[in-house]
Amino acid sequence: MILGQPLAQWRAQYPLLHELIALRETSWFNPAVAPAAEALADVGLSAADVADARARLERFAPYLARVFPQTAGSGGIIESDVVPLPQMQALLREEAKGEIGALWLKRDSHLPISGSIKARGGIYEVLKHAEDLALAAGLLGLDDDYACLDSDALRAFFGGYQVAVGSTGNLGLSIGIISARLGFQATVHMSADARQWKKDKLRAHGVTVVEYASDYSVAVEQGRRQAEADPRCHFVDDENSRHLFLGYAVAGERLRQQLAAANVVVDAEHPLFVYLPCGVGGGPGGVAFGLKLAFGDAVHCLFAEPTHSPCMLLGVHTGRHEELAVQDFGIDNRTAADGLAVGRPSGFVGRAMQRLIDGYYTVSDEQMFRYLALMEQAEGQRLEPSALAGMPGVLRVLGERQGYRQRLGLTPQRMARATHLVWATGGSMVPQAEMDSYLARGRQLLQGA
Repeated sequence: MILGQPLAQWRAQYPLLHELIALRETSWFNPAVAPAAEALADVGLSAADVADARARLERFAPYLARVFPQTAGSGGIIESDVVPLPQMQALLREEAKGEIGALWLKRDSHLPISGSIKARGGIYEVLKHAEDLALAAGLLGLDDDYACLDSDALRAFFGGYQVAVGSTGNLGLSIGIISARLGFQATVHMSADARQWKKDKLRAHGVTVVEYASDYSVAVEQGRRQAEADPRCHFVDDENSRHLFLGYAVAGERLRQQLAAANVVVDAEHPLFVYLPCGVGGGPGGVAFGLKLAFGDAVHCLFAEPTHSPCMLLGVHTGRHEELAVQDFGIDNRTAADGLAVGRPSGFVGRAMQRLIDGYYTVSDEQMFRYLALMEQAEGQRLEPSALAGMPGVLRVLGERQGYRQRLGLTPQRMARATHLVWATGGSMVPQAEMDSYLARGRQLLQGA
């Protein structure tokens, strides 16, 4: 029984479950997607909230430039570049057997400090917490040069507080690294699928790593319990945090400026499709919110999940969100895409974004490794398996038979002028030996194709 209903009843009510339970690659285009002007109100956050987050990051920029030299070139702003993928575009055109529009990569895989999309929301939330504490204690003023935070006195002050988080890996890296640098006592609760090198890197930064034999949900719950037992411990809640969400959302306006600088037109006649790998949902949800604020109905966001961890698709499709876990349906939540190995989605993100996300699709581990090898071979880009979940998105959109493009007025002419952006979520910090093993597996799959 699942929420009081037998599995057979769930299958009858939601035929898509047959595909998900069978671990087949699946696409579902959201029939409830609504105009941005209407659906943005569902989120409960506004453009002013995102502007406030952007201003906070600008205040912290002098501090980040000082303590993380790799950000000095950008003046302490944590941002990634966008690059065209002409060779991959040609390969996908061959697979699609026709024109696909332009293909680009958003390289959050190469964000400074922690090398993944989590360098956005994760670092932002810890910075906000630090600012709140320092302002309340009279140790910082909003007009101060925030480089003053790089002092023994402030590190000693923050040392009286703890920061905790549950993670499959990348969020833990971002939270742990920035927390430890500020001086916080940092604890990262890591699920069984987290890579050893991520645990080792955190410990090298002085972070306490607690390991579990269970999955992501257990790690999060243990982190939450630690914080509840200590009023001086701040828990970064990946499932429900508005602060994480806003840190990710800042990416939307920045991308608008980057594409404009690259002379990429985005409007109704030149639609933008963005493919976002999805775990619990906070990162892709926040980014998609920022994109909708920046581009309105000209941008179309799709979430990509592993076939073994389709939690957000399951939650939104059934409308039951965090009430359901993939394990309830016998789906094992075991995938090489460790950042996406999440069995239960964020109810906050699922509900807030359920009329703003155009579609959801699942990708097998084999496909992610295949695209990982192709990407390195064709473009010289080395990414984590999770980061390749977005790559087949363009083929899913062009090959859909659910009436999605017709419903949204995405005519063949408009699709020929479209820009497709794959959001690369991690990869630049992967150790050489581990990356070599990824590539070997991907190349083997390519040879067997």
